[in-house]
Amino acid sequence: MIRFPSQALATCMTAVALALAAPALAEDFVIENVTLVDGTGQPKQADMSIGVEDGRITFVTPTSAAPRVPGRRLDGTNHYLIPGLIDAHIHLKGARGGDGRRMVGVERNNPQASPPPEQATADAATAHAAGLQALASFLYSGVTSVFDAGNVPEHILGLRAEERAGRILSPRIFATGNLVTYPGSHGGSMAIEIDDWSEDRPALLRYLEEQKPDVVKLTLDEHGWGTRPLITLLPLDLMQEIILEVNRHGIRTTAHTSSELRATEAIFAGIDSLAHPVIQGPITEEFAKLMAAKRTPMATTLTIGEGYSRLVEHPEYLDQPLYQASYSPAEIEELRTTTLPAWRERGWTWWMKVMTPVAQENMRMIDAAGGIIAIATDQTLGPAVHREMELLQAAGVPADRIITIATLNGARHLGKQDELGSIEPGKLADMVLLSADPTVDIDNAKQIVWVMKAGQLVDEDRLPLAGGRRPLRRDQR
Repeated sequence: MIRFPSQALATCMTAVALALAAPALAEDFVIENVTLVDGTGQPKQADMSIGVEDGRITFVTPTSAAPRVPGRRLDGTNHYLIPGLIDAHIHLKGARGGDGRRMVGVERNNPQASPPPEQATADAATAHAAGLQALASFLYSGVTSVFDAGNVPEHILGLRAEERAGRILSPRIFATGNLVTYPGSHGGSMAIEIDDWSEDRPALLRYLEEQKPDVVKLTLDEHGWGTRPLITLLPLDLMQEIILEVNRHGIRTTAHTSSELRATEAIFAGIDSLAHPVIQGPITEEFAKLMAAKRTPMATTLTIGEGYSRLVEHPEYLDQPLYQASYSPAEIEELRTTTLPAWRERGWTWWMKVMTPVAQENMRMIDAAGGIIAIATDQTLGPAVHREMELLQAAGVPADRIITIATLNGARHLGKQDELGSIEPGKLADMVLLSADPTVDIDNAKQIVWVMKAGQLVDEDRLPLAGGRRPLRRDQR
């Protein structure tokens, strides 16, 4: 069993306001003469003005009709304004990164193996610094909200508390902390394990009270696909009990599934969203129609599989500015010289290369049918969000649709569409200014001039990027 966070952490989390209110020091702005891509799916609108007061959007109107209100003017002539991007599935590095490692030196299931206090303190500091670098990478890439879908609770919940208190430069953090599943199921090593409902329900209730997950993640995958051996599957009647209990506490659920069958079962067990696409094979037209009818959001997570063969066959992507900012020179060197040859020899690399186009087409079919797909990477790096969008465009999803998929649909996935995901009056002022039109080519979403979160321009020269300090991009345009 995974231990719960310490009482000190629980007390700290209780003291942190969980509301999405903007920081009190947010500056007031009027963005003028900009071409607006508002995230709702309506066509782009030229010569628009957007008002920002106390961290929220106050008006969206043609510049010719904009009210004269106090605030700093930001000229958007020949530029494009989109909502802040949302990554609906990450695993923030530090305590648990893309390679699945736990916090260095800590074995949570074996207290006897824990390091001495001074080493544990050093390990926690290292994990914290790595997490801050990853969070900076997301902000630098225009991502203003992330959902961590499974991590060491002390790590991610501590960072969530810091972000909500305004103590760190970070996207808005939503998190599940531990997973919830059946003994021996996918992710069981870092999960609250539920075997017998009557006996284990108190453990679930303690988890909800102490970790206060924003979304609870369950797993429904017996493996047996790709190169994975079969494992135990969460019983559906137990899954339904868990979902019902979590929903009774006002919390949404998401499920790790990988096949059409398990995704369908999870939907009819009451799941609120799906954490992955179908990757085991092509979906049926009936499943695409089901997804449209149910409106159950599904995260894309294409890059986590495609990334293996991409590094092996096209390592030059690491030369792109966003990757240069997000990785340290040492990390890039390790990827080129150590990770690349190791991945070249893995069967998993080539299985995922074959299956990624299948998952891409599955995503396109669901979107075309009217289902909700949301950009998600299953990674810990901001540029992966842009790669995720590129893969959708390559699959035939129009660029203007991808903007909605990367913004409002992400908010829908999290149940936060009333607060986030589009540029509309009353919503939080999370926005990204671009120097090129993303509705023509989604690659233009990389042409970032500035990023605003909750009405504050991100001070880029203060971001603790792994690649080192970068000059303000708005000063270079």
